[in-house]
Amino acid sequence: MQDGYGREIDYLRLSVTDLCNYRCVYCMGPEGVAKRSHADILSIEECVEIGRAAVACGVRKIRVTGGEPLVRRGILELCRGLREIPGLAELCLTTNGSRLEELAAPLRQAGVDRLNISLDTLRPERFSSLTRQGRLSDVLRGIAAVEEVGFQNLKLDTVLMGGFNDDEIGDFLRLTLDHPWEVRFIELMPIGPCTAWNPSRFLSTDMVLERFPTLRPLAAQGVARRYRLPGAKGAVGLISPMSHNFCGDCRRIRITADGRLKGCLHSREELPLRGLHGPELEAAIRHGILQKPPRHFLRERSSEAARDMYQIGG
Repeated sequence: MQDGYGREIDYLRLSVTDLCNYRCVYCMGPEGVAKRSHADILSIEECVEIGRAAVACGVRKIRVTGGEPLVRRGILELCRGLREIPGLAELCLTTNGSRLEELAAPLRQAGVDRLNISLDTLRPERFSSLTRQGRLSDVLRGIAAVEEVGFQNLKLDTVLMGGFNDDEIGDFLRLTLDHPWEVRFIELMPIGPCTAWNPSRFLSTDMVLERFPTLRPLAAQGVARRYRLPGAKGAVGLISPMSHNFCGDCRRIRITADGRLKGCLHSREELPLRGLHGPELEAAIRHGILQKPPRHFLRERSSEAARDMYQIGG
């Protein structure tokens, strides 16, 4: 289905929880997430019903997000339910990787096609400082488990932060020499706690190309500009919502864990879906797609979203 600006909307990011076992400094405060009643969060059945209605509206790819989706009770049952939706071409999941060592094989058996793993640093002490309570070793074992059970096209998502991890760009690039992974550098966006950060923290992904001019362009994929080092098995992606506005190519909608449709991560507008079923639910999703805004305004001001990232779905 096309939105009001002629963009083909075929990608749903479905948040299944706003809980997380990390406390990343750019995402939330040290106190973590205020726990809500189970009744406030979409049930497994509601998630699958919304996914089915979205596919009826033209969605072909669903990405399960959070919070951290792997802390959601019943996550495997939820993934199985989504995978069984007729017409769904791809089921993906984004995770911090902390529980993948135990869940990689069950996720593959549940029908998840592809994984993105958030990984902002390769240095253990830095990792602990950033996440406030995570261990890099857990994530590295999770990555090994993912490869062992046969997941393909693994993507590592790295939020680029000046004065924190910009000295590790080369380390991340070297991962692509020996592994068929795609390392994706993502520009930090002014949403949540980092809104008040010094402007020096907000870097353009163009600096990756400036520092490593041997990178050669590949075909773009979604909103990512893609490159490869000579002789590398993997690839490098640059996702640049600040320096290279890609809103004109955006093909996604989002559903929050409490059942609200957002046409744009940074928009204040939300459309409640809970309590709707059948044709009424499909009509609401179609309405939400048609109301998707033309672009964000991050170059002019901070995000207008009324929530933090973990409350929307990263």
